[in-house]
Amino acid sequence: MNGRRLTTAFLIALLISGLCTWVLSRKMGTHAAERVADQHYVAASRPLQSGEQLKPDSMELVNWPASNPIAGGFLKPEDLVGRSVLYPVEKDQPLTDKLLSTAGSGPGLAARIPAGMRAISLKSDEIMGVAGFLSPGSHLDVLVTYRTDKNPEPVTLTVLQDAEVLAAGQKIQPDPDGKPVTATVVTLLLTPEDAQRAVLASSQGAIHFILRSGSDKVHVQESAMAMSQLSGAPAPTVPTGLTAPVVQKSSLVTHAPKNLGELEKQQSKPAFVIETISGDKQSTESFGGGK
Repeated sequence: MNGRRLTTAFLIALLISGLCTWVLSRKMGTHAAERVADQHYVAASRPLQSGEQLKPDSMELVNWPASNPIAGGFLKPEDLVGRSVLYPVEKDQPLTDKLLSTAGSGPGLAARIPAGMRAISLKSDEIMGVAGFLSPGSHLDVLVTYRTDKNPEPVTLTVLQDAEVLAAGQKIQPDPDGKPVTATVVTLLLTPEDAQRAVLASSQGAIHFILRSGSDKVHVQESAMAMSQLSGAPAPTVPTGLTAPVVQKSSLVTHAPKNLGELEKQQSKPAFVIETISGDKQSTESFGGGK
């Protein structure tokens, strides 16, 4: 009787052991399948600075769930050798196409210029402007002071708004301690149209840099300022209930002007014109002009 009980208990224990083994094997098989489903993406093996060229030892492969693919990610490190980093990258951060320069763009400053943009260097007076307090990544407005043959009175005009500083002097990296770079030449990242405007302004007068907050993305209507207005000459007023048009982007003109006189003229066009006809007499009044 005792032998029969022992046999029954042994069979029950064997059945339970087999059941546990089967459950554990199923779980291990599921985890193995999940590991096989992982995708390997190229990531930074160490912190990378903007402008730094990728080398084999600066990249590694990291596991990533195949169910959540990385947009613009890369699978082979050898495909990225020689390309440059546009923005700082942390260790183990996957490298994507948006973080890297275009293939074949070369090292240095050229690698930091996105497609469709241009880099142009402008010179300003270090004493009068803020060129000595700028660093790569700063944002600024560009003003020009000039005179025309028809009007010798000096005029100051805003030609660019919210331009990004690509380099200060020959420095393309911010100072590790956050100190500004002393430089009179600043390289800006601009659209092709704004680059034309900057070249025209620098050839006609003195350039001034106006530092602004990088978070300030508001572009305002800026009319030219003449010397006579500093001595109390009245500025044009907008009639009650009427408002001047607001500039929605940094471009202040609709096409590249031939000279700064034309640029000033474009910005000074009246916002409203009233034409009065009485019999054979005709009169025109303008309101809301830039000057």
